[in-house]
Amino acid sequence: MPASYPLSLNALRSACNQTTSRDPVTHHEEAELEERCRDLKRRGLLRVVWAGKGSRVLKHHQLLEEALGLDDEGVALLTVLLLRGEQTAGELRTRTERLHPFADKEAAEAALRRLAAADPPLVRELDRRPGEKDRRWVHLLGPVVPDAGPGPAVDRESVLAGGAQARDAKVVAAYDTIAETYAADPSSEVRHPFETWLLDEVPGLAEDFPVADLGCGPGHVTARLAEGGAQVVGFDPSPAMVAAARAAHPGLEVQQASLAQFLRPRTAEAWGVVVAWFSLIHLAASELPGALATLARTVRVGGWVLVALHEGQGIVHGDEWLGHAVDLDVVLHDRAQVVAAAEAAGLTVLESYSRGALRPPHGSERFDRLYVLARRDA
Repeated sequence: MPASYPLSLNALRSACNQTTSRDPVTHHEEAELEERCRDLKRRGLLRVVWAGKGSRVLKHHQLLEEALGLDDEGVALLTVLLLRGEQTAGELRTRTERLHPFADKEAAEAALRRLAAADPPLVRELDRRPGEKDRRWVHLLGPVVPDAGPGPAVDRESVLAGGAQARDAKVVAAYDTIAETYAADPSSEVRHPFETWLLDEVPGLAEDFPVADLGCGPGHVTARLAEGGAQVVGFDPSPAMVAAARAAHPGLEVQQASLAQFLRPRTAEAWGVVVAWFSLIHLAASELPGALATLARTVRVGGWVLVALHEGQGIVHGDEWLGHAVDLDVVLHDRAQVVAAAEAAGLTVLESYSRGALRPPHGSERFDRLYVLARRDA
């Protein structure tokens, strides 16, 4: 529930047009929302009230839970399904925690089945897709989009055609080539206010434990985490990137190391947070569970793994980057598969976010972005 409720029309528009934790992301004008509110009021699903004594601001109060006879469990589940689209019972259990705390995934699933058994049904369980561990659920409060099923096969594996070692050598060579140019642009890795907010949460999540920035490149993110108070160590397999990071940030500890060489910290029993900020984007989908398991093993119980990836379908090859000739493949990952990989690694996914690429005049990104925040609970 928002801190300020009921909502004015302007606040309602801001809420509807929020771009984080929303699926689908929408954009509505005030006039459109005003018409929808009038329609809901006519149907007895919304009440309009004055903001306060002497105020001329109208505020809007939803009556859906009264109309449907929902308990707290039903309100929580339907709210998050409306906001974030199809989700598994496990995802719903973690994302409804602030609205209603379910004891476990089974409790959330039992509540979903009660909603599915209502007359008329309020939710529906979808068929399990290939590669998915759990079935997803969808709300039935509006037009039902038929489940499209698995769709055509998407290639996220051909980066391994010559073997993982050959792929890794190409990746290191490419980053060695662009290191100096890449280091000259501090905004290259943090371009969006949401990314700023997410990274600024990391020092607090780490508590008194150190933070690892895996695939740190020239140290832009490492330095930001350090400025926020984190005891951070940067790791990168590219010698040129490590040299650039050390030159730009002489006070930071930066080590040359690949994912396979990544270990627990020297100064503590485990990492408080491991950040992989667009450093796993060259891995095949089949490699993600193993990579995330490696990160999870080095994090303390109660610690966190934060991963940023490119989202989409397939593999994009690049022959040029920042004015340099390279031979580099970027894998565009699927959010459901990444979440499943994190869960297979023994992590509890608390949040996953998607955002569209920034296009001119706001930016020149080529790919949509995916962020996953997961916790090690055991």
